[in-house]
Amino acid sequence: MRRILLSPNIKRDKELALTREVIGLLKDCGVSVAVCPLFDEACALPQIEGLEIQELEQALDGADMVIAFGGDGTILRVARMAAGKKVPVLGVNMGAKGFMAEIEQEDIGLIPKAVRGEYAINRRMMLDVELSRGGVVIHRDFALNDVVVAGMTKVIDLTLFGDGQKITHFSGDGAIVSTPTGSTAYSMAAGGPIVEPSADNIIVTPICAHVLAAKAFVLAPDRTVSIELGDAKANPAYLSVDGGNYLDLVSGDVLTVRKSAKETLLVHLSNRSFYNKVNEKLGEKF
Repeated sequence: MRRILLSPNIKRDKELALTREVIGLLKDCGVSVAVCPLFDEACALPQIEGLEIQELEQALDGADMVIAFGGDGTILRVARMAAGKKVPVLGVNMGAKGFMAEIEQEDIGLIPKAVRGEYAINRRMMLDVELSRGGVVIHRDFALNDVVVAGMTKVIDLTLFGDGQKITHFSGDGAIVSTPTGSTAYSMAAGGPIVEPSADNIIVTPICAHVLAAKAFVLAPDRTVSIELGDAKANPAYLSVDGGNYLDLVSGDVLTVRKSAKETLLVHLSNRSFYNKVNEKLGEKF
């Protein structure tokens, strides 16, 4: 029997109204269903009689699909957890933009179709991240959206390298290394390009650089990008991966980013093209 996980952000799906509706749609699909709430709020979940409630990380073993209900942050967190298990994720938008969501709330009637296996897989590249201090790796992570090095309150001194070759040096607010999936997030807001999310590229975008030559670069997926934090502007700085917790940086730290062997599997179900989505999400109404 196929096993489907429903992962709601209960701050968005109040009283699990949409989750309950989807449970009803799946009643006759011959699948087992478990609810796996996010943001460590399982204790606050309304009870659904006869329904299994589990932690998502443990429930992913043996799952056939995760359906995430929320905004891009919710879907991003679910996708990061599911990537290591190679479980496909279907995102239902309950946020503002919803670039990572495949369907809107009014489209949930399509979910039984996905559960029956009538969908395509959209493979999204990810990035491996290493932070070195004094030549020793002190932190490892991976990103689906982006990796950010930025100053806390003042400009910082950065040198960017591609395969060991200097790309640019500048003082500014920081730099973003993103995947195509993350190109419509912070990178775009910082002036970076919009890249089709199914592409394989590494995008490097300076943030408010104090030099005209510091422009965004779209690199091949086999490049290794390094960012060195200099001491010309030895101000407090931080590292954040996929919008996660800040990690303090010091002068001389080197961040290395390369394409990961991991990938995120997103369910492609609707007929909306990437161009339609960009126009819808970035139109004047927003």
